[in-house]
Amino acid sequence: MARKDIFSSVMNPAPLKTEDNDAVNYVVGGASRSIKSSFEELAKASVVELDPDLIDGSFIADRIEEDDEAFQELLTAVRERGQDSPVLVRPHPSAAGRYQVVFGHRRVRVAKQLDRQVRAVVRALDDQDHVIAQGQENAARSNLSFIERALFAKRLGDFGYDQSVVKSALALDATTFSKMQSVAHHIPEDIILAIGPARATGRDRWWQLSKLLEIPGNQEEARALVASGDFANQTGDARFARLLDFLSKAKRAPKTFTPRTKAWASEDKSLRANITDSGKAFTLALKAKNASRFGAYIEGRLEELYRAFQEAESANKYTD
Repeated sequence: MARKDIFSSVMNPAPLKTEDNDAVNYVVGGASRSIKSSFEELAKASVVELDPDLIDGSFIADRIEEDDEAFQELLTAVRERGQDSPVLVRPHPSAAGRYQVVFGHRRVRVAKQLDRQVRAVVRALDDQDHVIAQGQENAARSNLSFIERALFAKRLGDFGYDQSVVKSALALDATTFSKMQSVAHHIPEDIILAIGPARATGRDRWWQLSKLLEIPGNQEEARALVASGDFANQTGDARFARLLDFLSKAKRAPKTFTPRTKAWASEDKSLRANITDSGKAFTLALKAKNASRFGAYIEGRLEELYRAFQEAESANKYTD
């Protein structure tokens, strides 16, 4: 259930624990200093009741999918005890008479389902203060998974926000921010969304997956797996583990090669050749009266032939 003091956790959040057990302390500064001042004012602001149908979601999503169990618990609590803490909304920047959730979207959804007014604080915030407040509230609650936070950080960057704003919004240390950037860059969003929030899967395992997906061909292999019929039937953590295991085994699996032999003859039948290709060795055995002279002819042009081969390989690389 949401806290009764809706702003204290955002103004003074508890240290976040990373997988390495380092405490990440949120330090107010830069853009976040102004948002703290806004929270101090908001703590004294009046709470109003709004029609939830007039409230739209944030312009940047911070969740991959809803936690149905947590939502049902909140729904039951609000039905029995009412809405303890108000949500924070701002006047909609482009739709007169409407509002936009800064944080508390599940409470808005609960109010709509229960056909009740939603208790809210209305505050005029620009887009930057909006995303900082949204991110800090989520950081204070610590219930977003690593990949949800990484994807939220990427989306903020895609909207043009600089690193200082992203770090402030998510209360990130430099190491975690760097890994979030790498993970979100090397794991395509469609694969992330197919896996889901994977709440028990932390930073280092997502980093491991991102490195596997840098290997040529692995993104295509991953997409084929996540599109398989039974993949979506598992939990997010199980889906992640299955994909990681699949790509790890694919990386370790030796490439198989089937040895081949072939016989060749010139059109006039004066020269014959037996060709053996084992993968590691290629043997060309010539049989003819002039086999020795023809072999010497080939030998003298090996450098020329190899350069032509390299040029052909290079051309194929850029046309495939």
